[in-house]
Amino acid sequence: MKKIKFLSKLIIQILFFISIFNVIYAKNYEKYYQEDKISNYFSGILLLNDNDYINSYKKLKQLDGLESIHLPYSRLYQYSLVNLERIDEAYKFSKNLEKEKIDSFESNLIIGVYYLKNKKYEKAKKYFKKMEKFNQSQYVQELLTRSLNIWISFIEQDQENALQLINSIPKKFENIKQIQLAFAHCFYESKNTNQEFKNLISKSNIDLSRYNFFQADYLYKNNKINEANELLELTLKNFPQNLILRQLKEDFNNKIDRNFANQFDCKDLSHNIAELFYIISNIFSSRSFYSSSNFYLNLANYLNPKFASFKSLYAENFYMIGNLNEAKNIYDEIQNKGEEYNWFSSKQIAKIYKKKKKKELSLKFLDSAFKNIKSPNVYKLYDYAEFLRNSEKYKKSILHYTKALQLIDSKHSLYPKITYSRGVAYERIEKWSKSEEDLLNSLEAKPNQAYVMNYLAYTWIEKGKNIDKSLEMLKTANELKKDDAYIIDSLGWALFKLKRYKEAEKYLQLAVKKMPGDPTVNDHYGDVLWMNSKNMQARYYWKYVLNLKKTEQKLKETIKLKMLSGPKSIL
Repeated sequence: MKKIKFLSKLIIQILFFISIFNVIYAKNYEKYYQEDKISNYFSGILLLNDNDYINSYKKLKQLDGLESIHLPYSRLYQYSLVNLERIDEAYKFSKNLEKEKIDSFESNLIIGVYYLKNKKYEKAKKYFKKMEKFNQSQYVQELLTRSLNIWISFIEQDQENALQLINSIPKKFENIKQIQLAFAHCFYESKNTNQEFKNLISKSNIDLSRYNFFQADYLYKNNKINEANELLELTLKNFPQNLILRQLKEDFNNKIDRNFANQFDCKDLSHNIAELFYIISNIFSSRSFYSSSNFYLNLANYLNPKFASFKSLYAENFYMIGNLNEAKNIYDEIQNKGEEYNWFSSKQIAKIYKKKKKKELSLKFLDSAFKNIKSPNVYKLYDYAEFLRNSEKYKKSILHYTKALQLIDSKHSLYPKITYSRGVAYERIEKWSKSEEDLLNSLEAKPNQAYVMNYLAYTWIEKGKNIDKSLEMLKTANELKKDDAYIIDSLGWALFKLKRYKEAEKYLQLAVKKMPGDPTVNDHYGDVLWMNSKNMQARYYWKYVLNLKKTEQKLKETIKLKMLSGPKSIL
């Protein structure tokens, strides 16, 4: 749907672009109405949409002057410049737009940010104010315009008036308003700063654990070291994988000139506004608008280049769009920001190698990174074991799962995850009794885990044991995770094993619709079709499975036997 919308907008732009040459002054711009120029323009749009900023910039650069007759060009060019971190060049281009009286929301934003960075607050204020004249119907534009004008006014506002301005932000921006309110208290060194951060996190209905970082950082800088450490410990119990908090804890422990991986000063306007841009970037990233996300991330990084958290989202955006080389370059950059960032980046780089079909290099790389950790905690042991299991190194993964379990008891939040994962690894190397024990321990520690129930029940079914119990377990799992194709398939397979073929067909047909490319699901559906005397249809699905690239050889051999005389031939 997004692709269709983009192409529709592109077609409209094409028609608009061509139409400009029908107006009376078109002769003055004949140079743009050439095949290569039109090609450069639309190639630039497509490249920007694909987040190929270097080549987008190269194409659009060749159309210098087009902004005078085609305003959308300027926005595209500005996005390419900012996403290449060429902020100074984007500033100069935006100033030229102003001279020609064709400025825009983006051009005023870029100029304002440039002046803010250089502490020319009165000039920044002028351009943030100019943003108000542009269409404010968009959520992001309205939020940014209002927020930037409020923050830049802090230079001349006392605390009381400043807080009133923050509170005037509409209720539809409630969570972001509360975040800015906490930062405003910190900016004015209010005695209520710590309480405002507490209020922010306790009142929100979404995960705002990130802001425990700013609260702990504030406490630490105000020499409330014990309170800062206690806050971190408590938050990490609930959010143990929170990277920015884990790294802060390490930074606290190292105490090396307070040279933290994420450096933030709430009394610096640039830093506060950088965090606002990060929030906007996250909004775009969550909706898969990565070019817009990167635009605001680069503005954030420009205002506060010593905040590694911005870079980690930047790398993630590139990973999500498939630009693995650029993602790796950024992960390489943040590897030296501390032990937690090093391990996080190492995991991501190993994933990139794996995605590039470099499995051995992936394993070797992460193995080396893991060996460099002096005393790996339970989370790093679990991370490494998970990577090994997903790389089909089952025996080695079991060793590290076991080491992790030795560090915790059954009440630990990781216990049900580790026992489940180790149980899967045991099953893959055909140590079924140990696998069954681990899976049952996982469910005992945390009942009603749908995927653990599914794995255990399906394995029981395959082994011809506890079929009735498996069926009940799968019915529960299906209620917990409605519409999950794997669970639906298992439920249908349990009914098949109980020779309830009519019921089984209903579930297996649904599973095939949800996972049409899965060999096992299609094989199961073929089996039940055969048992319901639909032999021709059954052979159709088995033949389809034989042609799937990911069908394992063992399954192919089994299907070839069934093609002759049905499922009973292999029972």
